Amino acid sequence: MNVTRKTVLALLAGGLMAGLATTASAQAPARLKVVATFSILGDMVANVGGDRVAVTTLVGPDGDAHVYSPSPADARRLSEAKIVFTNGLKFEGWIERLVKSSGTKAATVEAARAVTPLSGEDDHAHGHSHASTDPHAWQDVANAKLYVAAIRDGLVAADADGRAAYEANATAYLAKLDALDADIRALVSAIPKDRRRIITSHDAFRYFEAAYGVAMIAPQGVSTDAEASARDVAKIIQQIKRETIKAIFVENVSDPRLMQRIASETGASIGERVYSDALSVPTGPAGTYIDMMRHNIRAFSAALSS
Repeated sequence: MNVTRKTVLALLAGGLMAGLATTASAQAPARLKVVATFSILGDMVANVGGDRVAVTTLVGPDGDAHVYSPSPADARRLSEAKIVFTNGLKFEGWIERLVKSSGTKAATVEAARAVTPLSGEDDHAHGHSHASTDPHAWQDVANAKLYVAAIRDGLVAADADGRAAYEANATAYLAKLDALDADIRALVSAIPKDRRRIITSHDAFRYFEAAYGVAMIAPQGVSTDAEASARDVAKIIQQIKRETIKAIFVENVSDPRLMQRIASETGASIGERVYSDALSVPTGPAGTYIDMMRHNIRAFSAALSS
């Protein structure tokens, strides 16, 4: 066999490159396996974790975590994870059972642990009340920043070598959240005060209301599995007519039929679909938390300013 000098050099070069690739692969740390319970939280974890984490989300885009039923595959995902990130505030009523059945040794981090929760018991102004704590704290960007801090600290506790990366990622993300909060406030300030009233499917925007001063009225409670009573619906229809509320919004996790009925009985128009408990698919209008909040405030602003 006639092996030329050029062929030998090519073989040596190929072997060297393969060896370098193998060495680089061996030196690259395995990504930290983490689980987030729902899509909004998963996006936040991915932003803070960056390249050091592999995020699995249990309740995906357009999914309803209120009524989610975990699968055996979910138990396996938890058993393989190093950290499980939950919202807390009783948002995921199924998570404790899932953690127990999975046998996971993963640390569990409640992202909303530093949030001052709103209680539905104080909701008399809206004509109805709920006995449970409102879990939708992410609808106030200030609370989202508390989520980021909890995520950062949880990741550092599990992966001390990544501290610098997690802290840098969190700092950069917090700056984006500051800009988001300022933009929301600017758009709300441009809406005439007497028009800052909105009807939504279920009571998922009370933190938004408290933070930004837009009144949110909903026939359903803080969970989508709560049926709206005939009395609540009748009161809301009367309120829409009395106060000439023009904006009705259906969320991506809600059945639109009730809102369509309210619209037909009041003459109010249904605005663009908004997102409360779940992101859209990545190519949709609310593929990230920041995109979701921007989409919602733009939809609210367009309906209320016209």
